[in-house]
Amino acid sequence: MILERTIAPVFAANCYVLAPAPGGPALVVDPGAGAVRGALALLRSHHLTLGAVLLTHGHADHVWDAAALIEAAHAEGTLASDDAVDAPVYIPEPDRYRLDDPDATTGIRVEGLGFADMAGTPWRAPSDLRVFPGEGFSNAVELVPGLAIRAVAAPGHSEGSTVFFLNAPLAACDLLYEAEAIDVDPSLADEERPRLVALSADVIFKGSVGRTDLPGGDQVQMWATLRFLASAIDPDTVLLPGHGAATTMAHEHHANPYLAEAKIRGGDRHA
Repeated sequence: MILERTIAPVFAANCYVLAPAPGGPALVVDPGAGAVRGALALLRSHHLTLGAVLLTHGHADHVWDAAALIEAAHAEGTLASDDAVDAPVYIPEPDRYRLDDPDATTGIRVEGLGFADMAGTPWRAPSDLRVFPGEGFSNAVELVPGLAIRAVAAPGHSEGSTVFFLNAPLAACDLLYEAEAIDVDPSLADEERPRLVALSADVIFKGSVGRTDLPGGDQVQMWATLRFLASAIDPDTVLLPGHGAATTMAHEHHANPYLAEAKIRGGDRHA
């Protein structure tokens, strides 16, 4: 399996490229502002086509270049279907409204500049925008062939924030080394082995968690989400966050003070 990352220059948002094998369709996750060049380079390097785009939530820094990526892939002839002029873009239903105007609904301002000012491009909504399938919250679904993903609702950072899980046969790669998840004999590192991987978006970061002070954020919901995830996620799971370094759930149990607080507070508004 292919698992790669590029980093969008605006707010250093992580954009991931996932594919079951070289030479086939890929899923691109969270193409933020400025991510197109890096995402296309990763597609080219593995001879991949763009099959679909997945947005973990609707904040501007994670969705901004979805339309631009599809247009660029079409111009290069690297959409999954030869006669395609578009690719589907999936987002969890509670955050669908945000894509009408992500700049306004995200509410980020830096020294008086809105997100469009920082991105240097206006917002353009993808033409084939779809709600992530509801069945994907109970059973794995394939947004591109051969790549099964299951969703867990994780509100708090935004109403629709979602963590996406996949069982990935992975050999040693940069993201696994970064997460300190390589614990086998080095001579066996190039052999694929099954790993549980979670796209943790802006829910859990390495040593931190997503903010809740933006429109639609809810601190108590976030505590409840984090407490649930802390109890439900296998410690060996590799976490791929929306910003910053890859990590593991085991590391966060030991080194994330916000997760420790959430285990105590949970969803108690009076804690």
